[in-house]
Amino acid sequence: MEHQSQYIHPHIKRSTFGSRFFKADVLFEDHLLVWLLSGETKIVHGDKTHVFGAGDTLLFPRHLLATVLNYPKNGLAHQSVVMHLTTEKLKDYYHKKQPAADSLMGFEPSFISFKKHPLLQSCLASVAPYFDLQEELPDAIASVKIEEAIHVVRMLEPGIDNLLANFAEPGKIGLSDFMERNYMFNMPLEKFGYLTGRSLTTFKRDFKRAFATTPQKWLTRKRLDLAHYQIREKRRKPSEVYLETGFENLSHFSFAFKKQFGYAPTEATV
Repeated sequence: MEHQSQYIHPHIKRSTFGSRFFKADVLFEDHLLVWLLSGETKIVHGDKTHVFGAGDTLLFPRHLLATVLNYPKNGLAHQSVVMHLTTEKLKDYYHKKQPAADSLMGFEPSFISFKKHPLLQSCLASVAPYFDLQEELPDAIASVKIEEAIHVVRMLEPGIDNLLANFAEPGKIGLSDFMERNYMFNMPLEKFGYLTGRSLTTFKRDFKRAFATTPQKWLTRKRLDLAHYQIREKRRKPSEVYLETGFENLSHFSFAFKKQFGYAPTEATV
């Protein structure tokens, strides 16, 4: 078994990755509350890498580009329970409870770890038996549990209303700055267009104006330059770098690297 998802409700699942690591560049439509049961998760966003281990609870914001790497650890598969905090559910929640007045500014969307907090562990424990019994969680109970989770994260993280109660879709933003911050994510051009508030046609047109080249050529060069820096200056191994710089497999990365720089990645530190 490499990957298995067990749903007890459309918005609550247990995800298991088997004996090998999993990597994906992701962009979620919902906020995700993730309880990490075993294994290790690394999330690369911008120039930062966040590391989460067994027992951590993670809030993964929606509409945030990131590279996720899940690893088995200590002989155990990577396993987590994931709860979707959907826009529909959050709108219903905030219709009944107004966002905190002092939370509506200055909160930078990012990954939040709550460590081993007893209130979140209690919330997890209350749904765990449904996975073990392989029974469906009734909608009424699921609604209560999701609302309970929202209550708890609001209590633990002051200012989070600015994230959870923000229902705006991406608007048109500066293309150059956005691409310079997010080029390492291996996403379809349609997704880059969506996040910058553009159709695919407009994205390609504006990109050509901004960078005087095509998105594909620019992205490849930027990713290779980043990989070269990580290997040569940071003394990292090619096998550690290629996934974090937007390449899907080591052989393709090595071929593109040698074509660009005239020598293999393994020779970059010589």
